[in-house]
Amino acid sequence: MDVNGRRPQAGPVTTRDSLLAVLVTVIWGMNFVVIDEGLAGFPPLLFVALRFVVVLFPAVFLLPRPDLPWSTLLLIGTFLSLGQFALLYASLHAGMPAGLASLVLQTQVVATVVIAAGVLHERPSVRAACGVALGAAGLAVVALGRSAETPLIGLALCVLAALSWAFGNVLSRRAAVKSGLSLTVWSAVVVPVPMIGLSLLLDGPQAVGHALTHITWGNIASTIYTAVLASLVGYGIWNTLLARYQAAQVVPFTLLVPVVGVITAWLVQHERPGPLELLGGLILLLGVAVVAIRRPFARAGERAGEPQPAGVLPEDDAGTQVHPSSARGLTL
Repeated sequence: MDVNGRRPQAGPVTTRDSLLAVLVTVIWGMNFVVIDEGLAGFPPLLFVALRFVVVLFPAVFLLPRPDLPWSTLLLIGTFLSLGQFALLYASLHAGMPAGLASLVLQTQVVATVVIAAGVLHERPSVRAACGVALGAAGLAVVALGRSAETPLIGLALCVLAALSWAFGNVLSRRAAVKSGLSLTVWSAVVVPVPMIGLSLLLDGPQAVGHALTHITWGNIASTIYTAVLASLVGYGIWNTLLARYQAAQVVPFTLLVPVVGVITAWLVQHERPGPLELLGGLILLLGVAVVAIRRPFARAGERAGEPQPAGVLPEDDAGTQVHPSSARGLTL
């Protein structure tokens, strides 16, 4: 049900809403290259802080705080926002190719299934278990076949970013907040101060001061894109679609994100993944597809007999959707 108590409509996604879903995936897919380009000459952790300052203000004054204890809200923000993006930005800064990062970060979908099984005691279906195995195999192929342009530290940081996101998915699933956009904004309060502090510690006051006093138009454009388009506009459209339709009709659109990411990196940065990297990415995407794509009109009894992982935003047996941020796909 949505926030007004209405069930998601049992019908096909309209052409207009399909185009909106594709628009969101294009925004999110291009976001990897936008982040990578914006990082030029800017400390990555400080750049994360700058992004989330823009996410917070003025939205934090316009949206109500989720009905959660502060401890829960900050814990979710630590994984979904602080951990995920600090690690992702550090990964790109360390040389992780943007297009490949858009593929590897999809690991969060299969990781969410594993973590949900341990934390929420949600026994994955046979299909979900197969998807997890395929995803792990794809990631292993990427790691073993990485080219000289893909540093091991960058790949490791990207995988850790995906794991942080997966933990955040499970925590937000357990919290069951109705408004994903509100949670996105309010959980961001945990980001700026620690990121600025870590940047001062790791990069030094001189580097931080120089970056803040020599902000380029590229830094500004990247921050506006990531904060306003990718976070606020993207979430606004995405959560509206999740409230309007069943999750299984919407979530598979996120599989377009790494496709857009790879194409954008190829066009803008002339990035060409190696054969094994590309093969591993395709295997990883296949695993994600196995986990994420579900029959949209499964009977309630089938839903009860086949628990759905937190990462794909299931409905419970009453048809109530769990909080949208668990199925954000690659909402960067």
